[in-house]
Amino acid sequence: MKKTISIIGGGPAAMLLAAHLDPNLFEVTIYEKNKAFGRKFLVAGKGGFNLTHSENIDVFISRYTPSIFLQKALKFFTNKDLRGWLDSLSIQTFIGSSKRIYPVKGIKPIEVLTAILEDLKQKGVQLKTEQNLMRWNEKNELVFDSGLKIQSDITVFALGGGSWKKTGSTGDWLDIFSEKGVKTIPFEASNCAYKINWKSIFLEKNEGKPIKNISISYEKYSKVGEIVITEFGLEGGAIYALSPEIRKSLNRERKANIFIDLKPSLALEEIKDRLRKGKITEQLKNAVKLEKPKIDLLKTYLAKEEFLDVDFLAKTIKAFPLEVNGIAPLDEAISTVGGIDLNEVDGNFELKQLKDSFVIGEMLNYDAPTGGYLLQSSFSMGVFVANHLNTTHEKR
Repeated sequence: MKKTISIIGGGPAAMLLAAHLDPNLFEVTIYEKNKAFGRKFLVAGKGGFNLTHSENIDVFISRYTPSIFLQKALKFFTNKDLRGWLDSLSIQTFIGSSKRIYPVKGIKPIEVLTAILEDLKQKGVQLKTEQNLMRWNEKNELVFDSGLKIQSDITVFALGGGSWKKTGSTGDWLDIFSEKGVKTIPFEASNCAYKINWKSIFLEKNEGKPIKNISISYEKYSKVGEIVITEFGLEGGAIYALSPEIRKSLNRERKANIFIDLKPSLALEEIKDRLRKGKITEQLKNAVKLEKPKIDLLKTYLAKEEFLDVDFLAKTIKAFPLEVNGIAPLDEAISTVGGIDLNEVDGNFELKQLKDSFVIGEMLNYDAPTGGYLLQSSFSMGVFVANHLNTTHEKR
């Protein structure tokens, strides 16, 4: 007789899990709180549907904080495996100039979602919508706001994080697990804007402009990339990548001192040499090749004598100091950290306190940078747990 599996949540982790479960072993049902599946999946695709990243899997794994708990899952179902699986659904992908992976031009996010859902239907997966989990009852049944009560042989929770509430990702399930005795951690924003108290004269000239080809450092951590100047502060991949470290400093001291290398391609002495060959502003533009926002930054924040001092100016170009003193609201974050404490799950993502109950995806407490890493980790956890269940029950 087939075992019943209930998957709570209809996002990427849930769909990949269901797609890889053996239909000869299991009767699978996904319960989604919204009227349709994959709402956050579709929202993520509006700015360019970045599915994963193409870098070497060992480097890939190192991008997560912490990374060790994801190692087995990511190596079992890699970024290359994802591309192969999507290709089997007639969703071809390509590697962009940033080494990120996207569907080929012309394939829209809704088409990717439709292809995945069609695959699930062909495998007999039952898809139920408008089923919002409320609690466990005294019989250990899962109770939904529709009045539905279920008790399955195996339950997999894939309830998502706490950002983008308009997609249904509210994170309000934390209390449900806490009441069950599972340790949870409040959600915090990750991959989000950070507050900088800009001087008004600088902001008036540069709001909305990118600062490209820079490196941001915080303590021993650094990231090459670009950022965008906003009224609130800074956004962009280079600062998002330092989210775990900056967030800890903000929680501890309510500030974080970061340094921007405005010209990482040039060594300090080379910059000095170029600055000495003419008028400072002209040399910054023509010899050092700094863009206008970078020059404005230097002119606004340095005293005249500091700006005209070649040694001081060159050192500042290589390490421009900024104080971060705030973080964007949770709902404005691209992703969140927090959720189920990692110590609550074993190596197969099974809850130690609740036999035959698993937790996957963003509802676990880990950080993933932008660039397709969060999606890939969710995909990989789903496939990894599916393989574990297939293998375990095949032997019975």
